[in-house]
This record gives sequence, structure tokens and C-alpha cells, in this order.
Amino acid sequence: MPGKMLNEVTATRYITPLREGGSLPGLVEADDLGTYVMKFTGAGQGRKTLVAEVVCGELARRLGLRVPGLVTIGLDPVIGLGEPDEEVQELLKSSGGLNLGMDFLSRAIGFDALAHRVSPEEAGKIVWFDALVNNVDRSWRNPNLLVWQGDLWLIDHGATMIWHHNWPGAPASAARPYDASDHALAPFGPDIASAAAQLAPLITGELLAEVTAEIPEVWLTDEPGFDSADALRRAYAEPLLARAATIHERIEIGEVGAK
Repeated sequence: MPGKMLNEVTATRYITPLREGGSLPGLVEADDLGTYVMKFTGAGQGRKTLVAEVVCGELARRLGLRVPGLVTIGLDPVIGLGEPDEEVQELLKSSGGLNLGMDFLSRAIGFDALAHRVSPEEAGKIVWFDALVNNVDRSWRNPNLLVWQGDLWLIDHGATMIWHHNWPGAPASAARPYDASDHALAPFGPDIASAAAQLAPLITGELLAEVTAEIPEVWLTDEPGFDSADALRRAYAEPLLARAATIHERIEIGEVGAK
């Protein structure tokens, strides 16, 4: 399929666990001298979380939204032998092989709606994107937004595209509306119509083929109901393509967005 695969690096040092997230990501150094937030195949929902991160991260980037760069990280669990936390030890042991890394945005701070202003245009694009991928994890309680060098960056897309946990029900699930009443950016009057006019035409079969081609094949093997990795890639693309055209008509913000 078309598209450039994610760069692959090798973890050389496990620095520390990051306990803000439920899946216990870790901060690691790699052989390219980069520092990454690493998400593990052995955590929580396993490889499906990593697939969601790749699809959403690479799609967001192509739509002009800011997301940390992604790489795949080869992990030899031996690098964590000195880690005293047994939970971390078990996570490393169960995650040998290919995992996912995100560029570590040093000195980034968490988004605070009281301290940072967001334009209706930018808020609209992010809310529209979250509606497209059905992101249920960008609420005011847990924004999953960082402010880095004065700009807003999107992180943590593992809880998106809930339909990939039940493929037979994917068409019905993907057809549902999106409730943005609790969205972290709802108070900024997101301009959904403008966002849809700009972004929806960009969501094409070709673009989604390019994005899904970035998913490592090892994360797509042995999925019940699919005879090949490419068939599963197409299954990821189809709900997004169908959803893009009309999801702006089914975003529910309610009174929160009118403040």
C-alpha cells in the first residue's frame, strides 16, 4: 500500500514510568538519541491502543493538527532489569518486540482552559477531528492536550474508534452522533461548520490508505474475521470515510459550548 512506514528505533534505556495515564507509559531513550513516551503492547487493550494512536496521530498530522511525532520502538525487556517497580517489570516482560513511541515534548504543560485561550477556528478543528474518530477522552476532566512553545498539541488517542473492539458492530457504532458537551474545548465556541468545510474534503480513500499503511503489520495479525493485514487496514478506513461527510451534523455540544 502507499505511504511511508513509521521510523523504527531501538530502546536503549528505560528512564521512568509516567503514571498520569492508566496504561502506564514510560519515558525511554532510543538509539537515535531521541527521548520518547513509549506505549506498550502488553498494556491494557494491547496492540489495538497502539493502532488507534497511529491512525489518529497520523491522520491528525495530515489534517494540519499538532501531534507529537510517532516512531515504532523495538524493546528488549532486559533494559528494565534495574526497574524496582514490579508492575513496570511485568509490563516490560510482556512487551518484547515492537511498541510505539511519541516524541517527548520537554517542558510542555497541561492545557488549562482558565489559563489558555483557543480560537473558535482551532477549537472547531479539534472537536471535529475528535468527533470523526469518536474520541471519548478529551474532556475538561482529562483534556489530553499539551501547551508546548505556545501552541496546542494533541496527545493520547488510544481510546478512539471504539468500533474496532467489535468489528461486526462497527457500521452501527460509527454512525452514532458525538456528544461534545464535556469536551475540553467546548467553552471556546468551536466553529464546527468551518472545520467541516475545511477538513471533510481532505478525508479521502487515498489519504486513509496512506494513514493505515503506517500501522505495523505485526499489530494487525490474527484478528478474527480478517484474512490479511490489508483487509483489516481497509476496515479501519471505511468507518472514517463514511463518518467524515456528515459527522458535523451530529456533533452535540449543548449549553456548554455556548458559554
